[in-house]
Amino acid sequence: MKHTALLVLVFCAGLTLLYLSRFWFLDLWPRSGLFGWEALPPDGGVLGRWLRGTPFAAFELLIWAAGVFMVLTYLQRLIDFMATAPEGDDHDDP
Repeated sequence: MKHTALLVLVFCAGLTLLYLSRFWFLDLWPRSGLFGWEALPPDGGVLGRWLRGTPFAAFELLIWAAGVFMVLTYLQRLIDFMATAPEGDDHDDP
């Protein structure tokens, strides 16, 4: 059960990171945005919209790649921590 939950967590993180990038290819909700929020358009590319008009707009892909690396690194640390944490009172104490 724990492995399934971790796989779902990683899958959701991957979908979120893909949605933030310019590589999102699905239109799953109406043009008015997810839950009516215009900040979450159906065509993705949210990071580019956030950076538009700033000096960092030219570095969108680099910022996205660095962010993906950081998110996946900390997600791996969380998974490693969860894998080594004791699961209840199954250990033998003298």
